[in-house]
Amino acid sequence: MWRVALVSVVLLAVWGGLSARLVQLHLGPNRELREGVRRQHRIRQNLQVGRGRILDRNGNTLALDLTHYDIVVTPGEVYSNRQVHVFSSHLSRTLGKDYTEVFQRINTPHSQYYRLERQAPEGLAERVRRLQLPGMRFDAVNTRQYPQGALASHLIGFVNLEGLGSGGTEQRWDSLIKGRAGFRLGEKDGLRREVYSRRSLEVSPQEGANVHLTIDQNVQYFVERGLDYAMTTFHPEAAWAIAQEVRTGAILAMATRPTFDPNRYNEFPDEARMNRAIGYNFEPGSIFKVAVVAAAINEGVVRTNDVFDCERGLWSYAGRPLRDYRSHGELDVTGILRKSSNIGAAKIAVELGEDRLYRYLREFGVGRRTEIELPGEEAGFLAHPKDWYPISITRIAMGHQVSVTALQMLNMMCAIGNDGFLMRPYLVQRVVDRDGVVLHQGAPDVIARPVTERTAALMRTMLTEVTRPGGTGERAAVAGYAVAGKTGTAQKVLPGGGYAQRENVAAFMGMLPAHRPEIAFIVVLDNPQPLRTGGRTAAEVFALMAKPAARYLDIQPSDGAAARGGP
Repeated sequence: MWRVALVSVVLLAVWGGLSARLVQLHLGPNRELREGVRRQHRIRQNLQVGRGRILDRNGNTLALDLTHYDIVVTPGEVYSNRQVHVFSSHLSRTLGKDYTEVFQRINTPHSQYYRLERQAPEGLAERVRRLQLPGMRFDAVNTRQYPQGALASHLIGFVNLEGLGSGGTEQRWDSLIKGRAGFRLGEKDGLRREVYSRRSLEVSPQEGANVHLTIDQNVQYFVERGLDYAMTTFHPEAAWAIAQEVRTGAILAMATRPTFDPNRYNEFPDEARMNRAIGYNFEPGSIFKVAVVAAAINEGVVRTNDVFDCERGLWSYAGRPLRDYRSHGELDVTGILRKSSNIGAAKIAVELGEDRLYRYLREFGVGRRTEIELPGEEAGFLAHPKDWYPISITRIAMGHQVSVTALQMLNMMCAIGNDGFLMRPYLVQRVVDRDGVVLHQGAPDVIARPVTERTAALMRTMLTEVTRPGGTGERAAVAGYAVAGKTGTAQKVLPGGGYAQRENVAAFMGMLPAHRPEIAFIVVLDNPQPLRTGGRTAAEVFALMAKPAARYLDIQPSDGAAARGGP
C-alpha cells in the first residue's frame, strides 16, 4: 500500500506542478514568452508593385512590367498523398521538363518548398493550374519586359535579378520608376495558413511613375540600321551615333554597336552594355575644326575669304612638322574646312591665340559633362593653356591632344545650327506618376552662346561646301537638302602613349537643312577597315540615317522640291 501511496503522491506532485506552470503561463505576466509566441505566428507579406513604363515621345512602349508566376511545389504534401509519379508525369509533360529530374525533386518527403518554374508566363501557369494537382501554388511576380528587344537598349537600360534598375533610364530614374512596395501584417495558424480575421495593418503599394523620353522609335530605328550597315560594310571595332533636335537639344536617337538585348542582358559581355555615345572619350580629329574656325571668325581674327598658305602639305611649327592628309597650296577659310587642312586650321588657331581658343572651347562645352539624364557620362579632357606644350595649339586645332564624347561634339554642331545658342541636351520629356502628377518636366535650356548669329550663319554656309562635290564629306549629301557637315579622321592614341599608324577613329557630324537646320547627327566608327577616313565611311552612314529621318519628320527640302534619290 505504501508503494501505491508513494506513486500517487508523485503523480499528484507532477500534475500539480504542471498545472501550476500552466496557470503561470496563461495568467502570469510572461510578456517575453507571449511575445515570442506572437512573433512565431506573425507574418508580414510584401505586396508587389509594378515598375512604371518607359515610352518614346509618341507613346510607344519601350519597357513595361508583366505578371509572371513562380510555380512552387510542396514535395512533402505530394509525397504524403502518394501521387509523386502521377504528379511528375503531368508536370514534366506540361512544362517540357525531364521526368526523372522532376521526380527526384518532388520525391523528398521532408521538403516543404521547391520552385519548379521561375517566372512562367501567364498562359503556361494557367495550363499547370488546370491540372488541379495538390501541393502547388503560383506566386505572382512582376517581370520587366522590353518589347522592342535591343532597340535603344543603351538608353533604356535593364532591371537586374534584384529588381534594381541598371544602366540607362532604368538606373537614372530608378527611384521614381520602381514605385513604393506595400505590405500586410497578419497572423498564421499552426498549419502556416493566414488567419484573415487577424490582419492588423495593410499598406497598399504605389505604382511606379512612367518616363516619357524624347527619342522617336522610328528615328532610333533609322540610326541603328545605319550602324548595322557600318559594322558589316566598314568592319569597325565599334560604332555609335546620335540624332538631336538642333533648336531644342532633345535627343531623337542614340545607339551603340556592339549592343545587347535587355530581356537577356546577362548573356552579353559588359562591353556590349557600354553606351559609347556618352561614355567613351576619343580624340575627335578634324570635326574639331568647327570650333576653332568659329572662334576665329567670331573674334574677327579671320574672314571667310582670307587665304592661308597650306605649305603643300608640310609645315614646321615650334620645331615639329605638321602634315596634311593631301597636299594643298593656298586655301581660303572655306577651303580649309572643305578640304580639312590641318595646316590651315593650325595657322588660324595660332592667330587666335591660346587663351582665346581655350575660352571658346570651354564655352562650347569641351571638357565638361553635358549633364544628360543618363549614368556613365564622361567629361572629356581639355588641359589649361598653362599646361600646353609649345606645339599644342597646332595639334588641338586638328582635334588632337584633346578628348571629347560624341554628345559633346554633336551639341557643338547644334550650336552652330541654332544661331550660336548652346542647348543642354535632354532625353526625358516628363515623368508622370499614376495619378497624372508631373514629377519632372524636361524643356529646352540655353546654357551658353559661344558665337553670334552672324558667325553661326557663316559657318553653316562654309560647312555646306564640305558635303558638295570636291569636299571631304560629299558622301554625306542627301538629295533635295543642303547638308552642313564636317568629316574627321584621328589616329588612335596608344595605351602607352603616342599614336597608332594604322588605327584611327573616323567621324562625321552634320545637320540639315543647312540654311535652318532641324536635325543633326554624329556618326563615329572605331578603326574602320579597309576604308579608314571619316569622309569615306562615317559620312556615308550619316546619309543612310539622315535621308529616311528627314522624310519621316517631314522636314521640307532645301530647294522646295521633294527629296528623291541620293545615297
